[in-house]
Amino acid sequence: MSTAPTAAHPAPLDLTARLAEVAEVTELHAQRTDRAAEFPVDALGALRRTGLLGLLVPVEHGGLGGTVADLVTAAQTLGRSDMSVAMIFAMHCQQSEALIRHGHERLRKELLPRIAAGETYLASVTTEAGKGGHLLSAQSQLVDEDGRLAIDRHAPIVTGGAHADGFLVTMRSAGAATEHEVSLVYAHRDQLDIRTSGDWQPMGMRASHSVALQLTGGVPAHHIVGAPGEFHEIAAKVFGPLAHLGWSAAWLGTAAGALSRVLRLLRSPAGRERFDLTSELLLTRLSRARQRLDTVHALLQRTLRTVTTGEDLSVPARQLQLNALKLTASEECLAAVEDLITALGLRHGYLQDSPTGLERALRDLRSAALNYSNDRLHLADGRLALRDQGVSFA
Repeated sequence: MSTAPTAAHPAPLDLTARLAEVAEVTELHAQRTDRAAEFPVDALGALRRTGLLGLLVPVEHGGLGGTVADLVTAAQTLGRSDMSVAMIFAMHCQQSEALIRHGHERLRKELLPRIAAGETYLASVTTEAGKGGHLLSAQSQLVDEDGRLAIDRHAPIVTGGAHADGFLVTMRSAGAATEHEVSLVYAHRDQLDIRTSGDWQPMGMRASHSVALQLTGGVPAHHIVGAPGEFHEIAAKVFGPLAHLGWSAAWLGTAAGALSRVLRLLRSPAGRERFDLTSELLLTRLSRARQRLDTVHALLQRTLRTVTTGEDLSVPARQLQLNALKLTASEECLAAVEDLITALGLRHGYLQDSPTGLERALRDLRSAALNYSNDRLHLADGRLALRDQGVSFA
């Protein structure tokens, strides 16, 4: 059986040099941006320079023409250096894919070359006070003013919003009678009045700078992404799958980077003097951490294959697999880092200045179960399980 690349299954891009450049810049500034809770502007600059903001943009629009598999590879690699940067990148790619697949032709021609050139970093505006993080409902409503759409939208959490060049915003459709008629609309920064509010002082993910924003302005009608009121289609085909794949890759990269640094410490001359490498407790902790990460990696790769087959992702078994990836990665990557902290003890497991970086990895990964709540996913999975009496697998 031939394994040569085809049009349907192109060869993965060689992103090694581009990712190494971004990782080098990220590692140089990661400690500072974490402590100050500052957005990683230098890392974003590297993402712009290397063309990685245009990873998924088709070549005909000046992008790299990458695949979802390339996104997973990149997010996992960047996660080894800084989970905030990896998540910022993965979410930008999720937004760009929505434009690529569902944007109006005129909008695509205007916007995709700017993304490919590194001129447009995209932020996602989906949160809204009072709806409990529910993606498929909206309270704020678009207003049609003679063909121009007026936006007046508050969002309590917008990752990188203060630094974004453009925004994809969920809003109730113009004239819609119910909160479930949701549209996705693109707005460029210069089309909006943007006000930030509050302070960003979280436990982890501090460099994501996910501040609250108030957006007011207006856009032309062709800035609606997908059919009006049909955002649920984009959520099912793009937002959900790419979020779970991209986030899980970032979390896995963060935990894998932590394990790698621990192993390098243990095998160093100083580590051999400090730690008993024959300790059964130490070896067992290392084994469990590695087992957890191998489990996440296997599920990530299997789910990636499911998503890229082009088959109907609304089938319960496939929805359950997608959700299982997010649930498993968020829990097991955090647990792996906790295993490592226990194994190394106070000096190298808990203190901020340890070269292992376990303390920051732990704080960052604690957000994973809250980033679209695991409790909400378990409720959805319970309903899906009832629809799959034969317990089939994707």
